[in-house]
Amino acid sequence: MGQRTGAVEDLAVSGEFWRGKRVLITGHTGFKGGWLALWLNSLGAEVQGFALAPDTQPSLFEAARLGSGGIGHRLGDIRDLAALQSAVKESRPDVLFHLAAQSLVRRSYAEPVETYATNVLGTVHVLEAVRREPSARVVVIATSDKCYENRERADGYDETEPMGGRDPYSSSKGCAELVTAAYRASYFDPSRQAEHGAAVATVRAGNVIGGGDWSADRLLPDVYRAAVAKRPVRIRSPGAVRPWQHVLEPLGGYLLLAERLWSEGARFSQAWNFGPADRDACPVAELMDRLVGLWGGGLRWETDTGSHPHEAAQLRLNSTKARKQLGWRPRLDLDQALAWTVDWYQASLRGEDMRALSALQIGKYAQAGKA
Repeated sequence: MGQRTGAVEDLAVSGEFWRGKRVLITGHTGFKGGWLALWLNSLGAEVQGFALAPDTQPSLFEAARLGSGGIGHRLGDIRDLAALQSAVKESRPDVLFHLAAQSLVRRSYAEPVETYATNVLGTVHVLEAVRREPSARVVVIATSDKCYENRERADGYDETEPMGGRDPYSSSKGCAELVTAAYRASYFDPSRQAEHGAAVATVRAGNVIGGGDWSADRLLPDVYRAAVAKRPVRIRSPGAVRPWQHVLEPLGGYLLLAERLWSEGARFSQAWNFGPADRDACPVAELMDRLVGLWGGGLRWETDTGSHPHEAAQLRLNSTKARKQLGWRPRLDLDQALAWTVDWYQASLRGEDMRALSALQIGKYAQAGKA
């Protein structure tokens, strides 16, 4: 991610800013959206969610009781513009975070039409709903580190790199970036924010890990399922390098960016990377060796030698821009991120209160930001 030389002072999320803010999250029944809803709830925001029902069993939404305790819950599909527009009109958000997506590379090969409809047209619907029902002063659109044209190089991609994507998922995220840029230029020009009222930015995270992810074909959920079944974890691409980070890392960046968009929208209405430190981008095999040591209980892994769709061998993010212009930085190294994740999953197996534990981890992360 580059050196910290020249970076502005590291900043933390402001509880005072978020208290009482009306926030709409699309995709709050998913992994990242669920953690964001919990964090905003803890900051005193008035949180409303719009999403499909959870598509895994178990799910973070159910484990952490996200349909109650001050978090509004509305079932809906971002492919349905009328339903989304109704949700925006009723919730009158000050800030809108768009996280709803078809988020799995392998699923995108099997369901390309659903992937493009959700990730591309869904993004169009979010921006169109904001245009038709003006209330949101800040709009943050989450895409992916896979939005870039991947050249299988070892250095990180920055925000100036061209969009691309060899598989339907990755290209759909590149398309979502292009859609957002076009809407920003056409309807939400930063230089004319006084007229239209909204600051719009996109955010790109690394490979997020953390408790409560039970998606198919993702590494930590696969580890959880293998440990419960007492069988080896089967790894498709042990040599693939990914920018691993705890889910709270990019979410902290999204919140900090939203604060800056509120106060200085014209300056920050851009694309932003929120990735880990360079040293925390490592091969899957190395990550699995660390996880085996943390999990215990005889957990082991083996290479899956079957045939699989193409996935990138190298992927890293350059987050120098967020460090220098936003004052954001990662708070947890990879070992801490893995330890927090394993603790969460093992606590869930013991039947502990997962909303309480999630809130505890959010609180610890916030305190780390003040260190």
